[in-house]
Amino acid sequence: MASADQRISLEIVTPDGVALSESVDELTAPSVEGEFGVLADHRPLLAALKTGIVTFKKGGEETRVAVGAGFVEIKDNHAWVLTNQFAQKKDIDAVETRLDLKEADQAIDAFEGEPHDPAFHELVAREVWAAARLELYGDPPPPTVRSHDLEGEAAEFVVHVDDDDDASKSA
Repeated sequence: MASADQRISLEIVTPDGVALSESVDELTAPSVEGEFGVLADHRPLLAALKTGIVTFKKGGEETRVAVGAGFVEIKDNHAWVLTNQFAQKKDIDAVETRLDLKEADQAIDAFEGEPHDPAFHELVAREVWAAARLELYGDPPPPTVRSHDLEGEAAEFVVHVDDDDDASKSA
């Protein structure tokens, strides 16, 4: 059991270096299997992250940041988040981000290739990143659902999920 004074050393690392380094009481992160929480003395863990919001508490104050897909490793009261994308609320221009979301939506709607095409996945990732930044800003877009034919079966891609739902759905 963790003592009250133990903390977790949280580091969020991007290709540009350490984007955030804090000593925190607890954190939550969006894994591909669902959101998970970490307290001091958590057992070792390695998880794949999906684009979303990492929340951490420090002295009763909650802070949220947006991260792109990546990985998190938890070991010995240290959490390393490795991601290509990171944003704090203060760095988000809501107008620019809404424009990015709109452009990504339009590009997806106009996409004529196959849903398995890496170019399509890049567009969806761009759209999801814009939605995560808007959620962090406090102005999340409504959920977007698209149907695509994957090997004869209809599939739905939910690219943004309300706070009430923890996981994206795909069939």
